Amino acid sequence: MAADTATAVRSASLTKPHARLLVIDDDADVRSMVSRLLEAEGYQADRAATGSEAMEAISGKRPDLVILDVMLDGENGFEILSAIRRSSNVPVILLSGRDAESDRVLGLRLGADDYVVKPFSSAELAARVATVLRRLDRGSAPSEGPTMSFGNLTIDVLSREITVDGKLVPTTAKEFDLLAFLARSPRQVFTRQQLLEHVWGSSSDWQDDGTVTEHVRRIRRKIESNPDRPGWIRTVRGVGYRFEPEP
Repeated sequence: MAADTATAVRSASLTKPHARLLVIDDDADVRSMVSRLLEAEGYQADRAATGSEAMEAISGKRPDLVILDVMLDGENGFEILSAIRRSSNVPVILLSGRDAESDRVLGLRLGADDYVVKPFSSAELAARVATVLRRLDRGSAPSEGPTMSFGNLTIDVLSREITVDGKLVPTTAKEFDLLAFLARSPRQVFTRQQLLEHVWGSSSDWQDDGTVTEHVRRIRRKIESNPDRPGWIRTVRGVGYRFEPEP
């Protein structure tokens, strides 16, 4: 990772100036380097070297965001991510030296909020952290109304809960934000680039728009009676997606 902390993105002002982050990496030098970068940007940075330490820190210190290295000595970062998702919706950014599409897709399917390939610059990591936190702040704020109801689907913005037929549907923070954003503008078509901008606070320059495709797929599996023939989130071929209020 390039040592350019001094030139990290100054314009990416923190929406949560005292946000608490957790850095999970088995390499003490990398943990220290990443933590110093984050602290230079104004964050609090806790550290963990193993999956068990990470789960204890997430439960006890309740970080606002987790940075997890996929390649830990003797442990699989994807398995740690799965364990995190079973108990928490805390945003997770994966770090990896592998840039294969299959690895990125696996990370997203398991619930990661971003996937950063090594080597990366200090500026890039700082910007990605700020983007995820900025998106989280926007997504947690009430919008046009506290509750949106469409047939058997209810989206409660204040509690950030989704129910189908009265049953609670567990979602990650980003899955909720994406569905709520689409539902606020029924039948309006959004491109993947627009969704990256409005939901992720990002762009295709920073993230692959396949991120949107994967999150739509995950939401459909959770809310659609037949994900292969979706009624709520429709694909507009060659353009993007729209929310259908009466599927």
